[in-house]
Amino acid sequence: MSIFKTLFGSRLEESDKFEILEVSKFKEAIKDPKVQLVDVRTAREYQKWHIGKAINIDFFNAGNFQKSFEKLQKDKPVYLYCQSGNRSQKAARKLIEMGFERIYDLKGGILRWH
Repeated sequence: MSIFKTLFGSRLEESDKFEILEVSKFKEAIKDPKVQLVDVRTAREYQKWHIGKAINIDFFNAGNFQKSFEKLQKDKPVYLYCQSGNRSQKAARKLIEMGFERIYDLKGGILRWH
């Protein structure tokens, strides 16, 4: 393992619990009204613009992050996005540690949304 990865951590690898989706696949998946769609940006970013019925759970608000995700269903897929894909991947890592079974991330974040 490189010193860089040791200091900064490596990007989350896709696995049976985590997958990065292209915009078109993400859009198709979140058409289901029962989907757990979460924007992990700050409240200020969320208020400017967000995707559909996404709920806002700020990644940087650690205490609220954990409490808010504990209210979601761990056995149902969670669809995450942030500004560029960095925070949502870090959030996905935390969700896997919390026991969530299936997490999808929007490739490139909301910046790629059209």
